[in-house]
Amino acid sequence: MNRKEYFEIPWAALRSMCDPSFAKRAVFSHSEYLPHGNVITSAAANITDTEVVTAKGDKVAYDFAVIATGHSETGAYTKDEKFSQYQTDHQKIKSASSILIIGGGQTGVELAAEIAVDYPDKKVTIVHRGSMLLEFIGESASNKVVHWLKSRKVEIILGQSVDVNSAKDGVYKTSGGQTIDAECHFICIGKPIGSGWLKETVLKGSLDIHGRLMVDSDLKVKGRSNVFGIGDITDIPELKLGYLAQRHAGITAKNIRLLMKNANDNNLNVYKPALPLSLIALGKKEAVAQFYCLSCIGRLPGMIKSGDLFVGRTRKQLGLLSELQ
Repeated sequence: MNRKEYFEIPWAALRSMCDPSFAKRAVFSHSEYLPHGNVITSAAANITDTEVVTAKGDKVAYDFAVIATGHSETGAYTKDEKFSQYQTDHQKIKSASSILIIGGGQTGVELAAEIAVDYPDKKVTIVHRGSMLLEFIGESASNKVVHWLKSRKVEIILGQSVDVNSAKDGVYKTSGGQTIDAECHFICIGKPIGSGWLKETVLKGSLDIHGRLMVDSDLKVKGRSNVFGIGDITDIPELKLGYLAQRHAGITAKNIRLLMKNANDNNLNVYKPALPLSLIALGKKEAVAQFYCLSCIGRLPGMIKSGDLFVGRTRKQLGLLSELQ
């Protein structure tokens, strides 16, 4: 069940904004990787002990349910709409001489890097309310990224925010009183956790104070024997990254198969939170990597991720050809 008629490899989105042709491999119909599945194109509105109710009012019975609603998103519900969105973003970037990026987390930094590499003559400004970029990684790695961005003439303003609704004639004002001239802007701040629909359901007691779904080590939702939680919505103490959601899915699939054979099986697979490893693309050839307190930047980590952004590998994992025919 998904409100969108397609699946998108999420970590490829920023590359697709600068190069819409990249989206052709990163966005595809659910039927392509689930040829024998039944895909219900609707948001979930409620869940009971035995069924999920869609936003359209349909009821879908389940023996096992997996909650993987990640973060809330709106718009672009069809592939054509998504491709059109990327074309629009690309035209905004291509035609603007100055671009404002609001948010200095991984999304904002990777978008700024893509633009700086593909369009080195454009003026790019990042405004971030935090005291450092990429606050989830160490200060050393963050400083390396700041130096990399500044060497490509990206302006960085920290400790401030921007109210885009107050902008006039391409002039934006920060909370600190600075003015920024920009012909377009992109908002790259965190999206709300996609658990709002659960707050009035039988799973409301399984949400923590942050709205995350509490799960046991076998990824079953706390207090539930046949409902699992995976991905960004969970309270697992680790970075919220795409490849970790894939690991959650693998463990959950194995455990459901075990429970289908024996509902009382107590020897389910256990998920261990991942080690603190971060890999952030900086354009098509470079990246910054951090493992514990060690960090490096440049072509070496870029060889691991930045060229294809793991799109080919992800397609193969889903049973698709890595390249389009």
